Amino acid sequence: MNNGRLVVGFSCVGHGLAHLVMLLYPTIVLALEAEWGLSYGELLSLSLPGFVLFGAGALPAGWLGDRWSAERMMLIYFGGTGLACVVCGLVDGPFGMAVGLGLMGLFGSIYHPVGIAWLVRASLNRGRVLGLNGIFGSAGMAAAPFVAGALSDLVSWRAAFIVPGLVCAACGVALAMLMRQGSVVAMKEDRLPEAAVDRGDMIKVFVVLSVTMACAGLVFQGMSLALPKVFADNTRAITQGMTIGAGGLVTIVYVLSAAGHIGGGWLADRYPAKPIYMLGWLAQVPLLALAAGTENWMLFTIVTAAAFLNIGVTPAETMLLVKNTPGKWRATAFGAKFVLALGVSALAVPMVALIYDRTGSFYWFFVTLAALAAINAVAATMLPGGRARGEPRAAPAAAE
Repeated sequence: MNNGRLVVGFSCVGHGLAHLVMLLYPTIVLALEAEWGLSYGELLSLSLPGFVLFGAGALPAGWLGDRWSAERMMLIYFGGTGLACVVCGLVDGPFGMAVGLGLMGLFGSIYHPVGIAWLVRASLNRGRVLGLNGIFGSAGMAAAPFVAGALSDLVSWRAAFIVPGLVCAACGVALAMLMRQGSVVAMKEDRLPEAAVDRGDMIKVFVVLSVTMACAGLVFQGMSLALPKVFADNTRAITQGMTIGAGGLVTIVYVLSAAGHIGGGWLADRYPAKPIYMLGWLAQVPLLALAAGTENWMLFTIVTAAAFLNIGVTPAETMLLVKNTPGKWRATAFGAKFVLALGVSALAVPMVALIYDRTGSFYWFFVTLAALAAINAVAATMLPGGRARGEPRAAPAAAE
């Protein structure tokens, strides 16, 4: 029981840090525009190697988590990601920044396939715990623009990388100490066994989710990358043109939308995942389309609602994958998922940069996101529905 709680704790903290460090740079870009004399699109493009590796590294990381050790892979994640952040804070030019961000993406790619599979194995009420884990991820996304903006304005953009990097490395040291004491030990079997997986359903689910996860990755990553600049350009009546103001609005969006994890996790524990997933994507279509033509508080409200729904469907998506994957291959399956979700999402970097540099606005960016959400809603109708026969339900009122 205590081991399970520690696993949940470190997995949740790791999720928050994974999103925080990967989303520092889109806000730091605003401070670098004047210092380095490059355009927004040119500077944002330096993050492409990191986002490519953040996705591409997921499959080998998941395989190593299954075949070697999830706990040791998490140690490498915390230590390596922290070191990469410090490197980014010490570089002197665009090439060094691209290298540092690439290292950050490579080590950061470990978390999602390994950390979430580690969490699922140690949990009983999976929907609830996945919702809690998601809140930490949202907290990382919410904190990133505020931390980056505040440290850039009050200290320097270098501190905006170095301070979070040291926090991440410290978490690795704490996990290593607990492993050495025997407080965190390897788990080979799920605490909550799953029913046997039907091969036909497994193939069907993975084919459909391959489409939806790729589109979802583009929507999620595109929003995460663009929002600091979207608010800097389109909410000047609120932010008065300040970097910390734009970053603060992004923080509020993710704080408010984090409730989607709780609602989505609660629903995923009690109802079939398919309708939750399908309706969640369908509702995003009109919201993203409306965001293309609004500004100030209306834009903020619409974006927050879309982010709430985007976040709310993730527990259902994870449950669909968990229920259709053998436990011994779960981290590898999550690795394949995040190669798609995070690897394809790297295309969001040139997508955002090109659309903005060529049009000077985010109108067609939001139209594109609305089209991707529509594709996901249609694809989700092809998923198998309902609970598997004989599938065990989560034990009530478990601590984790």
